Parts: sequence; structure tokens; C-alpha cells
Amino acid sequence: MTVILGLESSCDDSAAALVTADRRILAHAVVGQNKAHQPFGGVVPEIAARAHVEILPGLVRQVLDDAKTAIGEVDAIAATAGPGLIGGVMVALLTGKGLALAAGKPLIAVNHLEGHALSPRLVDPDLAFPYLLLLVSGGHCQLLEVRGVGDYRRLATTIDDAAGEAFDKAAKLLGLGYPGGPAIEQLARSGVSSAVSLPRPLLGSAEPHFSFAGLKSAVQRAVASGAHRPQDIAASFQQAVVDCLVDRTRVALRTSDAPTLVVAGGVAANQAIRLALAALADEHGRGFSVPPAWLCTDNAAMIAWAGAERLAAGLIDSLDAPARARWPLDSHADQVRGAGVKA
Repeated sequence: MTVILGLESSCDDSAAALVTADRRILAHAVVGQNKAHQPFGGVVPEIAARAHVEILPGLVRQVLDDAKTAIGEVDAIAATAGPGLIGGVMVALLTGKGLALAAGKPLIAVNHLEGHALSPRLVDPDLAFPYLLLLVSGGHCQLLEVRGVGDYRRLATTIDDAAGEAFDKAAKLLGLGYPGGPAIEQLARSGVSSAVSLPRPLLGSAEPHFSFAGLKSAVQRAVASGAHRPQDIAASFQQAVVDCLVDRTRVALRTSDAPTLVVAGGVAANQAIRLALAALADEHGRGFSVPPAWLCTDNAAMIAWAGAERLAAGLIDSLDAPARARWPLDSHADQVRGAGVKA
């Protein structure tokens, strides 16, 4: 059976995994850097890159040992080649190139976003193409039709900030530290989601694009006022994000006939978001698929699986494949209005 070694280092998680073409995860390991970045309230690229250099080789040895496999028994090396923090991206990609060259194995340079996009198929063998994907990760918020491996049509993107960035910013304003998503979700459980009046940017707009910059600013004003409990701000903020994601996805569902709504990316680990989107899919008579929470956050199993899918399609890369800070899944998508658009 085909075995793929996956490597991931696009942000602040170093990860390695061994995955088979028949969807078995033989071994996987992730080492985060939360403690290193918490004093700064976010990821410091230089610190992250240096940590990846120290951590990733050991993770490769660990997963090979855990699976009782030698590098010579692996069929291909899949490494994240972007998008992400360029210093970090280079660590996984260069490690992958070195292993591929030394072991005489094919290299597969994986788009990190494609890893998220295909990750539901690792755990859901019945999930067939095409499907409508809401991709909500730290720096990206997009709606795409996933038509096949390497075949994506972007329906919407954010015109300013992504949902994950908004979670991190709101958490920082509330003094919750980094990473913000899990901290906001936990605090919101003891809050009242209707207690603080917050905007829902673009709610009701005919175009399905996203915007979260105004919501971040409103949270900042709510915190500065001192008139609200932190847990109420957290709950109200989370509900506003849920409402925006549901409303924008509803618009996309009206224009796409894909039979299944899929949600992936780090923000998809949020249970309130999962439940609301599952209800939306049911409302529109669509299937619903979302990976387990651990597969939503950055990991190498999804990179290995994307590598397996690309290898099966005959899509391999040369050893001069570049590292990319930006790498859209749909390179032909029209530019949308808004400064700082996340393509």
C-alpha cells in the first residue's frame, strides 16, 4: 500500500505524519509553540522558523519509528510549500527535498490550503467531488467549489481580515493570550451571546464575500467601555462570527449545486460554528462533512493525504519547487474590492 510522509511548518506548528492511500494514519506528531509566542500575543516569524529547524527532524524520526517504517519504505514525500510564513514554509519544504533526494523518492509540494480542502476526504471515504468548501483558517476565509484534486473555483474571500485573525485579535483585547480561538470559545460558554451589540459586516449582501475588520473594531470599543463582562463580549463576538459565516455561506449555497457542504481549517474546530453550519446544510438539503477537531488545525496528516491524492493523479514536483508566502487555490479568481484581500 502506498505510504506518504507528510511535513508541515507553515505557521507555528511543526508536524510530521505517515498516511496510506487507503486512509490509514500510521503515525502523526505535532509540536506547537504557544509558550514561545504567548508573550507577544501572536506568532513571531523568526522564532517560529528557528523552532521548526530544531523540532522537525526529530518528528520525522519519531513517526518513522512509531510506524516501524524506514524512509526507504515510504513511497513519496509531501511537504507544505506555502502559503504561510516564508521562513517556516522553507523548513518543511527543504527537509522534504533533502529526504526525497537522499531516498530517491518523489517530492510533492503541497499547498497548505489544499491540505485543508482535501482533509475531510481522509476521514470520510464517501465524500465525493464536487463539494462546497468553507475554508476558515487563521489567515484565510474562503468559499470554494472543490471539483477535484487541483481543481478549485473560488466563490468568495475576505475583503479584509479572516475569521481566525478576528478570533486572535478579540482574544488579545480580552487579555486571553494566544491562540485566541480556543480561549474565546471557552470563555463564551459562560457568557450571554446577546449581551453586547456587535455588527455583522456584509450581512444580507448579495455577494458572498466576508469582512471582519469592523467586528474587531467593535470588540475593541466594547472592551474599552468597561461596561460589559468579558464572557459576554466573548459570547457576543463568537455569535457575530457564526452569524456572518452562516449568512455568507447561505448566499454561496444559492449559487452552487454541490451536494455537500464541507467546513475545514482551524476555525472549524469551534463547536458553535460546526453546529450552525450543519443546521444550514440541513436547511438546504445538503450533506455536511467536517473533519475531527485535531484535523482542522495545522497538522501533517492532511499534508500527507493531499500528497497521496496528488500522487494518485500523477502530480509530482521537481526539486526546484519554490516556497511561497502566498499561493491561491484558484489562481484565476477575480480580484475583489478591499485592501489587504486574502486571495
